[in-house]
Amino acid sequence: MKRIKIDIFGKNMKNIEKYKKMIQWGSTVVNISLLTAAFAAVWYIFYSNEIVLPFYRKGNWMVIGIYAVITLIFNKVYGSYNVGYLRKTEAFYSQIISAFVVNIIEYCQISVIGRTFMGFIPIAFLTLIDIIILLLWTLIYGRIYSCLYPPRKMIIVYGSKKAGNLVLKMCQRTDKYIISESVSADEPLDIIEEKISGYNGVIICDVHDKLRNDILKYCFDRSIRVYLSPKISDILVRGAQEINLFDSPLLLFRNDGLAFESRLLKRAFDITFSLILLPVLLPFMGIVAIVVKLYDGGPVIYKQERLTINGKRFNVLKFRSMIADAEKDGVARLSTDSDDRITPVGAFLRKCRLDELPQFFNILKGDMSFVGPRPERPEIAEQYEVEMEEFSFRLTVKAGLTGYAQIMGKYDTTPYDKLKMDLMYIEKFTVMNDIKILFMTLKIMIFPGKTNEGENILNINNPEK
Repeated sequence: MKRIKIDIFGKNMKNIEKYKKMIQWGSTVVNISLLTAAFAAVWYIFYSNEIVLPFYRKGNWMVIGIYAVITLIFNKVYGSYNVGYLRKTEAFYSQIISAFVVNIIEYCQISVIGRTFMGFIPIAFLTLIDIIILLLWTLIYGRIYSCLYPPRKMIIVYGSKKAGNLVLKMCQRTDKYIISESVSADEPLDIIEEKISGYNGVIICDVHDKLRNDILKYCFDRSIRVYLSPKISDILVRGAQEINLFDSPLLLFRNDGLAFESRLLKRAFDITFSLILLPVLLPFMGIVAIVVKLYDGGPVIYKQERLTINGKRFNVLKFRSMIADAEKDGVARLSTDSDDRITPVGAFLRKCRLDELPQFFNILKGDMSFVGPRPERPEIAEQYEVEMEEFSFRLTVKAGLTGYAQIMGKYDTTPYDKLKMDLMYIEKFTVMNDIKILFMTLKIMIFPGKTNEGENILNINNPEK
């Protein structure tokens, strides 16, 4: 009787699952409509008749339509509508940042149309209204989503103790996942399959290839959802090119980094973006430099040898966040959140990622890119390669100021998981993903400490897929 109830529940879940995208899009339309209506009211009341040559009908509609499009784009970039995937607070933070950026852009557009700096108070008032709308939308839609899609009861098949870390992370989201049972990969296959059949989701972690393939086929045949902790080889396969040799499908692995046109486009983006932002940031960087100098009188800039593309060594530039001579013993070691070598000023700079700002000059010089794997010290890289021989794979692209591992990970994220995220970025590189990562970095700077809850922007293991 218990098994029958579980099967019925699973069937209902699958039926409702079909409409998830439609429900999400419906809520998105409601959200954008409310925000756009608020802007339309502010536009007509405060701005429309104040410009030199007021618009008539279609001109007003165009301004309002542009606002709706920009709102949709930035909310998609920040993953603001993934309420079911993100925590409610995380979705709310994302939407606030999106509304703030959109309203700043729209104010600039209105000022260009009006040929002068228009009043800013109406836009500030609009932002306040947006916050109220977004708060209500997040609470209401989050409640509806929770009722329609309750936590998924799952079983984990594990091959080693490494699975424990994954279980602890997933148990932090009891609103989405409930791991009800675990089974060792050492159990007979028929026992594992029998246990899996009682759940509507299974997690596979660190299981040998033969058993993993058997479980995947079993679950695929019965439409049981599978969450797979990928191996390095899985990530490399995702970046392979699909070709057909006569009537035989093949996967082609080149392993030569980014294509020439991608490298050229990425470099052009780095130079252009650096030249645009540096004049804006220089006064702010000057203030940071003064604060660092006044705290203890030590050096402002800290140079350290790091690795970039093809193992090339360069000196990375950072605002000093530790005490002077933090490594006077000559021993290279990673810092932690509780490292007593970090100064109070340095702790703030690190939390908001401000200590990395001098690396704009590294990017302009060509040692780094805006987005890529974070540059590692040669001594630390050697230690990692002893345990992870694949660690050198991340050197097929330039080191980055920020990266996928930085917006998704935390200080305590394991080096192996960071390596997998770096390879995911490399194998799925697009300029659009770079832009998304930059906007997500801005979000982390404003709301530090949320780095492990960001949207999976590379669509790897996306729960909506």
